[in-house]
Amino acid sequence: MHYVLYCLDKPNAQELRLQTRGAHLDYVKGSGDRVRIGGALLGEDGKSMVGSLIVVEAESLEEVEAWAKNDPYREAGVFESVDIRPWNWAIGAPKA
Repeated sequence: MHYVLYCLDKPNAQELRLQTRGAHLDYVKGSGDRVRIGGALLGEDGKSMVGSLIVVEAESLEEVEAWAKNDPYREAGVFESVDIRPWNWAIGAPKA
């Protein structure tokens, strides 16, 4: 099953996000092929990072929640909210 993590940063979290970015990327890359796609959500200027969108493949919502709790961004307090939802990858999905 796939899950989408829609994470929005706290106001004025840009500096903390930048300080934690290396650890966050290492964490995501170190998660093997469980992370299918991901990247920063951008502000209206198309440049400033205001959150993250990540698609994870996992057996259960609880597994994704446990993985998300250990994300360095979350541990550092970058995120104001993290919404995790089951997701049906329909268009552009990898072949089974």
